Amino acid sequence: MKSQVRPDTFILACGDGNSRLVSLHWTKWTGRTAVARGVNAVNDCKPYCAAGTFRSYPVVVRLENPQPLKKNPQLRQFTRLSLVFQGARPEGYQRVVTYRLGDSAIVAPQRGN
Repeated sequence: MKSQVRPDTFILACGDGNSRLVSLHWTKWTGRTAVARGVNAVNDCKPYCAAGTFRSYPVVVRLENPQPLKKNPQLRQFTRLSLVFQGARPEGYQRVVTYRLGDSAIVAPQRGN
């Protein structure tokens, strides 16, 4: 059995959850790339994060650049996540924002899936 993980949520900002992806619906999932539509819920941290308000921004999410997992080189993980904001976006954000993924390991399907 070959495992695949298609998360419906994903925390982007540390472990505090002040920026997270929610309601992800995957439209493409291959060994090279994955694409989803969803919402980036971002805390405006005004006047400070604990008292801030979460705002929702529609995004297209792309996962790319699969690399072998260090602990299991037969599996590959996506190492780059890009957000494309579909309209409004948080203050200070570009229309396209790209993150490097570390060992959070969103596993890409093996070839042949």
